[in-house]
Amino acid sequence: MKVGAVYPQNETRGAPDAVGELGRAVEELGFDSILFYDHVVGADHADRDPPLWGPYTEEDSFHDPFVAFGYLAAVTTRIELATGVLVLPQRQTVLVAQQAADVDLLSHERLRLGVGTGWNWVEYDALGVPFADRGSRLDEQIALLRRLWTEPLVTFDGGFHGLDRCCINPRPTRSIPIWVGGFSEAAFRRGGTVGDGYTFAGDVDDAIAGLARVRHHLTASGRPEQGFGTELILTRARSVDDVLGMAERWAAAGGTGISVITQKLGHDSSSAHIDYLGRVKEALDANLPVEPPA
Repeated sequence: MKVGAVYPQNETRGAPDAVGELGRAVEELGFDSILFYDHVVGADHADRDPPLWGPYTEEDSFHDPFVAFGYLAAVTTRIELATGVLVLPQRQTVLVAQQAADVDLLSHERLRLGVGTGWNWVEYDALGVPFADRGSRLDEQIALLRRLWTEPLVTFDGGFHGLDRCCINPRPTRSIPIWVGGFSEAAFRRGGTVGDGYTFAGDVDDAIAGLARVRHHLTASGRPEQGFGTELILTRARSVDDVLGMAERWAAAGGTGISVITQKLGHDSSSAHIDYLGRVKEALDANLPVEPPA
């Protein structure tokens, strides 16, 4: 099982040295990946119709993942750089294709692009993108990204995109893996039919139930489960023992990876986050069949 760490950007609050400190530490401790969340716009939740149900407000800080990954590509050599997830439908697809290509080239093929639809309709409004179209837009974006990464000239006539014999240049040296994340049946279907992997988060029982749905869609689409990654972000783990217990359950269910959360545990510095990650990694190495770093 692969083991990653989630960058605690809501608690580092944009501290300029924290990205490098934590990125290097995650690699030195032997983790396989570092994962970033994505939100461009924060919003006050009060008096919204419909209500905003997600966990983040205007008080939460977020680095742009591509900018952070460009920096981490230079100060690390091995760890995978993952989004979990990039809210792709609110972003321009061709621009994302170029940004992702640059990160993958500069990091020597270490990008994993996790994508999802998000929940913050105020953010979509601020970026000038219809919230109601996010699911169908994402389906089209995944197909278009793969063509932009692999074809010298792309002509595309879709519901949301029109390209006439154009390209990004330079292109990556591979088709960057696209993982899907989310909690709905539509997301499970998207992951099983077109994803290269799936990112789950939250309660282990719910994730195991979601894993069954993703596997159903893999089978229905005639796609093999072998090589399809399934990661669980351990947002409910509040201690090293919690991490170990949840990781054991996820491994027993056939999950291929976890990402460890250090936020909301009372850590007040980068070094405190790093110390906790060290204790987690030591416990996992002693108790789980952890895949060794590449």
